[in-house]
Formats: sequence, C-alpha cells, structure tokens
Amino acid sequence: MNKVILMGRLTRDPEVRYSQGENATAIARYTLAVDRRFNRNNDENSADFIGCVAFGRSGEFAEKYFRKGTKVLITGRIQTGSYTNKDGVKVYTTDVVVEDQEFAESKNSSGAGMDGGYAGGGSRGMQPQGAGDGFMNIPDGIDEELPFN
Repeated sequence: MNKVILMGRLTRDPEVRYSQGENATAIARYTLAVDRRFNRNNDENSADFIGCVAFGRSGEFAEKYFRKGTKVLITGRIQTGSYTNKDGVKVYTTDVVVEDQEFAESKNSSGAGMDGGYAGGGSRGMQPQGAGDGFMNIPDGIDEELPFN
C-alpha cells in the first residue's frame, strides 16, 4: 500500500501549469514544510520540505486558494521518477501525488488562505464557518424544541 498523510504549511505559492491539448489539465506543484515530531539535535525549528503535485480539479483548487503559509492537510501517494538534465546528469525525483487536500485551520487562525470566511472544506467542498467553536449560532428568542428524541 502506498499512502501518505501530511500536515504542514506551504513554503511559497503553488506553481501551476496547464497541460497542452484539447483537455488542458491543471498541474500544481507546491512544497510543504512538515514539522518533525522528534528533533535529532534539539533544533527548535526542524522540518522536512516535501514536494507535492496536484492534478486536475485539485490543482485548480490549489491555484485559487492556497498561498504561502497556508496550513493544509493532504493525503496521497509517493511517486518516484527520474530524468536527464541539460548537463546529461540523471536526476532522481520523489513527490507526493495529491489525492485529497484540505485546509488544516481557518483563515482567521492563519492570517492566510482563501477569501470568504470558510474553514475545513478543501477540495472536497467548502463549509461555512460559524462561531469560533465550529457550531452554528442559534438566534435568541427561539422557543421551539430541538428536533431530537
């Protein structure tokens, strides 16, 4: 099984390109800074920088909403590859191919992210943000019983 789950912050805005042809597909590349759980040399800011690539609608979502510093949660798979650069040297690559991505904190918490006051959602769909506790506000003066047994 090849499954990766990462939570981190974008190190810069995503780089988005579109494939050529009749059905152009968005290809978004970004790097996540993922904090290490345990530090080897007691470094305070120890992180891994992991390259991610999102295709299609996920790539379009990243282009539209992700910005440097945005905290995101992604799931995907590791993909390795290689190519020969212009100097004739073989270069090996490792990327996480994004299968799902979503915000890991609200815009108010991060100071970055998308417009419109949404939290959570991600590329699966967006949900309106209620009060700071994640619950919808119920207006005062409602005397009806709640619809629970």
